Amino acid sequence: MIVILTEKVSGELEMLQRHLVILKQVVENEPIGILKLAEETKIPSHKVRYSLRVLEQEGLIKASAPGAVTTEETQSFLKELDGMIENLAKRTEDLLKIKIAR
Repeated sequence: MIVILTEKVSGELEMLQRHLVILKQVVENEPIGILKLAEETKIPSHKVRYSLRVLEQEGLIKASAPGAVTTEETQSFLKELDGMIENLAKRTEDLLKIKIAR
């Protein structure tokens, strides 16, 4: 059971990493399309498409004819991103502090 829990968290972190890699490419290369994103990141296009959809739902990017572009909300998110990642890292460190007798 616990393996399932840790696998789920691991999967979520992997997906977060993918979303951030895609967002980084959009920020640095906007406008950018799915095929170019897949080529640049080595992420399959169906996963790129999913990440773009998530990022668009969060208001961080929007679709345009030549490809994905950032929005007004992107910069404020990026300013808070390091703090959010540090919070995740702290939570991970806290997990290491839980010592259970074996």
